Amino acid sequence: MHFYEHNTTPWTELGDGIRRKIVAHTPQLMAVLVQFDKGAIGTPHAHDVHDQIAFVISGSFEAEVAGQKKILRAGDAFIAPHHHTHGVVALEDKSTLLDQFSPCRDDYLTT
Repeated sequence: MHFYEHNTTPWTELGDGIRRKIVAHTPQLMAVLVQFDKGAIGTPHAHDVHDQIAFVISGSFEAEVAGQKKILRAGDAFIAPHHHTHGVVALEDKSTLLDQFSPCRDDYLTT
């Protein structure tokens, strides 16, 4: 697939006020939109293999990476290399991240 059309791609409900859309992927790279209801929590976690960059598309988040917290708004981002604990709390309804992973999250393709 060489193109992504936002209006024809459905959201996948993940529960607890969080949903995602896979934008595109190759074996080495993946882009995923993740949308949060106000107060929804992206539970702190770390990846064994995947590096992640999360770019705030809309809304705002309290983000934590490696024990440091910061409020991020549209246009801001955080970087979470593998083995670095990271998580977010959405501060506004429909706060949206563009998550980018390297390598591709194969587990996202099977759910």
